[in-house]
Parts: sequence; structure tokens; C-alpha cells
Amino acid sequence: MSKELILALNPRMHFTRIAVYRMNSPVFLKKINHNEEELEAHACFCDQVKLRSKVILEELASNDISVEDIAIVIGRGGLLKPVKSGVYLVNEAMIHDLSDCEVGNDVVNLGGLLAYRIASQISNAKAYIADPVVVDELEDVARITGHPDMERKSVFHALNHKITARKYAKSIYKKYEDLNLIVAHLGGGISVGAHRKGKVVDSNQAYDGDGPFSPIRSGSLPMGDTIRLCFSGKFTQEEMLKRQTGEGGLYAHFNTFSGYEICKRRDAGDQRAGEVLAAMAYQVAKSIGGMYPVFEGEQVDAILLTGGMAKDERFVGEIKRRVEKIAPIAVYPGAEVLGALSYYGRMILRRETEILEYK
Repeated sequence: MSKELILALNPRMHFTRIAVYRMNSPVFLKKINHNEEELEAHACFCDQVKLRSKVILEELASNDISVEDIAIVIGRGGLLKPVKSGVYLVNEAMIHDLSDCEVGNDVVNLGGLLAYRIASQISNAKAYIADPVVVDELEDVARITGHPDMERKSVFHALNHKITARKYAKSIYKKYEDLNLIVAHLGGGISVGAHRKGKVVDSNQAYDGDGPFSPIRSGSLPMGDTIRLCFSGKFTQEEMLKRQTGEGGLYAHFNTFSGYEICKRRDAGDQRAGEVLAAMAYQVAKSIGGMYPVFEGEQVDAILLTGGMAKDERFVGEIKRRVEKIAPIAVYPGAEVLGALSYYGRMILRRETEILEYK
């Protein structure tokens, strides 16, 4: 067998999803659950690299996947300096910024770090990331805030946004670069982006919880109350950040990270669960509507709903009824992170994409 395998990695809080592809064909898929106590012993996610990579390699070996047949290891891109959309070779500059948490300490940073460590143990394999969360295509007007000390930044689910938009374009026999789309990723975090002719010219800053609240993020909160709480003496800066992103949203209301669980409670008659989910859908719809003026009167070709929460028909229905007059709606349930990474892996193998350098 020639050296043509692609290993895709999507690290999450307590598990890592991996997939091995031979071009278009998946060879191996696995959700690897990690020991939570071992993970929590490492305050910085970058300190989990050795532990997680060891488990991943052991899992591949136990399932008869020869790592020497892997040509490309590609991980979900993390919190880096702003970059343009595309594929990046993991280099020393990227390793430095991910390890030092220059932009932020989040599990997404592990994608590039794990890819680099695993690839370094395989002869002639290379490590990449694609469309990291810091893809920045914002127009200048979208960056300006009401105070000169603060500027809006582009941090959103770029990988799933882009792959979903391209999938939709292909389904109607058009190019992504020719369409105007509003894409809403409805996952643990929620990001809504205005895609104008192939560029995401505006989006909420999903990492810090700007925009709709989500299963783990508090979303945009009343600013005065938030500032007063920060200076109440009850919480440290780290605790306040956790309340905003990681332990906000549905988790703060119901003490569970699972949107699926809250949907089950609603369906079983839990009135409070129904009210909070309806409020979350309401905020998503407002964010989608808020993107309409970005296109300056141009037609919006479609609204695309994707991510884990897009699996719930009632939640999606709450959004649809509020925004369906803006544009046709297409739903792509789940987040195809591994599939998207393998897509870019194939492009690398076929030399159909430029390999960008992170600086």
C-alpha cells in the first residue's frame, strides 16, 4: 500500500475524534474518550499533547492502522494570530503561539499541536491545519466598536462554515465565491457569519461568547451588570471568563453541557427547558437577521444551519419561522469537522491547494 493515508484530528474537551481516510474513503473512525482526571491535572490544554497523542497512536495500532502509511496529519486549527482562509503547514511559529496560548487557552489549540507531535513520529509525514477559528475576512466597518480601546475580532467556526457553504454551493451547481450566504453554526458555541462572494465579511466573536448564548457560552450579556459583577469581589478574572465561555449558556441554566439532554427534557414536558431553548433560538434568529444589512440590498441566496443543535427539528423550527422570509433555508445537521479536514487533506495530496505559511 502506498503512503496515501490521511489522519484527521478533532480534539474536544474530554475526548478526541479521529479518522483515517484513503482519499475519499474513510478507513477508520473513532471517538477516543480520555480519562477526565488525567486531563484535568493539566491546567493548560497544551500540556495534554503527550497524553492524547500516545492514546491516539495506541488506538491506531490496536486497529491495525500502519502509521507509516500516513502521509498527512491534519488537525482543527486553533487560536492563533488572524490568518486568511486556507491550509497551513504546522511550523515552529505556530507551535510557539499555540503552546504559549498567545491568543487564548482552548481545547481547539490541541489540533495543530497533536498533528505536529504525531507527524514527527512518522517518517515523511507532515502536519497541517485548515481554516482555523481565527480566519479573518472582516470588512473594516465590522471591526469598529463604540470605544477606540476595543476592536471586534474574527473568531468563529471557520472550518464548518466554509465546508458547509461549499457543500451548499455544489448542491445547486454554483461556486461558493458567487453566492451570498448567512451561515449559522449551532454547536457548543454558536457563530453566525455573513458570507459575501466567498468571504466571511462579518460574524459574531464566538470564542468570547459574543452573540447568541449556546450550550456552553453566555452570549452577549447586559454590559453594565457584567461590569458590576466583575468588580463585585465575588469572582476572579478566570472565574468570570468561565462564566462567559465554558460554563455559561445551557450549562449555567441546567448544569449540563448537552444540548441534546435539554431537548429531551423539553420534549418530556419540562417547561423551563422549553423556555430557555426558545430564547436561544430567538437569539440565533436575531443574529441571522442582523446579518441581512451586511449585503447592502443584494439578494441573500440562502441561510444555512449547521452544527449539533441543527439536529433538533423543534429548535431549528423556532429559527426558521423567524427568518424564512429573508432567504431559503438549508439544514446540515452536525459538524463535519473530520470530513472537512479530510477534504483539505485530499487537496494537499493532489496538490490542488496552496500551502500557506504561518508567521
